[in-house]
Amino acid sequence: MERPADALESLARKLENIQAITDEAFAHMGVEEFLDTLLDRVRDILGVDTAAVLLLDRRARLLEAAAAKGLEEEVTQGVRVPVGQGFAGRVAAERIPVYIPDVPHANVYNPLLVQRGLHSLLGVPLIGGGRLVGVMHVGTLAPRRFTADETEFLQLAAARVALAVQSLTSRAERAGALELQRSLIPSGLPEIPGLELAARYRPGKESVGGDWYDVFDLPSGEIGIVMGDVAGHGLGAAVVMGRMRSALRSYALETTDPAEALGKLNRKMMHFEPDATATVLYAVCDPALDRVRLSSAGHPPPVLALPGRPAEAVDMKFDLLIGLDETTARHTTVVELPPGALLCFYTDGLIERRDDSVDSGIARLCGAVRAGPPEQVGAAVMAALIGRERAEDDVALLLMRRTPDGPAAAEPLP
Repeated sequence: MERPADALESLARKLENIQAITDEAFAHMGVEEFLDTLLDRVRDILGVDTAAVLLLDRRARLLEAAAAKGLEEEVTQGVRVPVGQGFAGRVAAERIPVYIPDVPHANVYNPLLVQRGLHSLLGVPLIGGGRLVGVMHVGTLAPRRFTADETEFLQLAAARVALAVQSLTSRAERAGALELQRSLIPSGLPEIPGLELAARYRPGKESVGGDWYDVFDLPSGEIGIVMGDVAGHGLGAAVVMGRMRSALRSYALETTDPAEALGKLNRKMMHFEPDATATVLYAVCDPALDRVRLSSAGHPPPVLALPGRPAEAVDMKFDLLIGLDETTARHTTVVELPPGALLCFYTDGLIERRDDSVDSGIARLCGAVRAGPPEQVGAAVMAALIGRERAEDDVALLLMRRTPDGPAAAEPLP
C-alpha cells in the first residue's frame, strides 16, 4: 500500500512531468500541438481511456472541443457545450471538479460520451489568472473511482494548462493580428504626380491594435487619404479594421464628400457591428492638389506645415466616433495646400503618453514637423516622439507634401 509521503512524492513527480510539457510549449509549440502532447501525458499518468480539453468561447458562452485523446470525435465533429448544461457545462459554471460514476444514467449534454461507452468521468475547470479558460476531463470505459490525489493532480495540471493556453493563444493572436494588419496596410504608397508621400507603422509594445492608413486614387481624379484607429487590441480589432477599411473604400467611390462617406461608414458599423468603435480621419485631395477636404470622426487633427512657417494642428471640428450615434451631423473642413505644404496624419499612439497630455503630444509633433521631404520629416518625427523606447500603443504616421515649385524641391531639411 502506498504511504501518504510516497503518494505526495509521486504527485510531485507527475506535476514535474506536466511542467516539462508547458516549458516545452513556450519554446516552440502551438496551442493544438501543446494540448495533444499534454493529453497523451495525462492519459498515461492517470491510466484513463480518454482525455479531452474544451476551450471557452466567451462571446457565445460555449465550450468548444479543442483537443481529445481516445475521444477524437469531439474535435472532428466540432462538439460545443453550453456553459451550465451537461457534464462539461456544469464544471465550467460551478468551477469545481465534477465526478460522474455512471455516465449512461447521468445528465450529459454530449451524446458522444455515451456512444463511446464511457462509464466514469472526472472533469476540472481550466482557470488562469482568475479567468475561466475551459474544461479538461478524463474518462474510463470501466467503473473507476478517482482518488483525492488523482483529483488534486488533475486540478493542478489544469491550472498550469490554463496559463499555458492563455499565453500560447495570446502569442498566436498577436502574430495573426500583426500579419492581418500588415496585409491591409499598403505595402507601397501610390505614385501621384505632384505629391510626395511617406509612411511609418510600428506595432505597440503590449499588443497589436486596429490602426491603419490608406491612400487611393478616385475616379474623379481626387485622392483619398485615411487614418483610422479601431478601439481595442488583438486579432478582433485587426479584423474590424479590415472591414472598416474595405467599407470606407466602397463609400469613397459613392461620394467625394468626406463627411458623407464617414456617415455611411458609421451607419454600416452601427447596424452590422454595434459593439465596434473607431476614430477615423478621411481626407479628399482635389485633382489640382491645391486644397484638401477633411472630416474627423473623433480622430486627432492633422498637422499642417507651410513653407517658412512653424507647423500647426489644423483647426477643424471633431465629430463623434464611428459607432456611437447615427443622427449627429458630420462636418467637412477645407484646408488650402500651396506648393511645398505638408500634411501629417497620425494615430494617437504617436502623441499619447501616460504621464502627459494629448495637447502636449500634439505640440511636440508640431515642433518636429516641417515643410520638407516626407521621408526626412517622418524620420525626424519618429526620433522626436518615439526615440529609443517602443511605444505602448500602435503608431501609424502618414506624410503628404505637395511638390514645391522650382529647385526648393530637392533641398534637405535644415
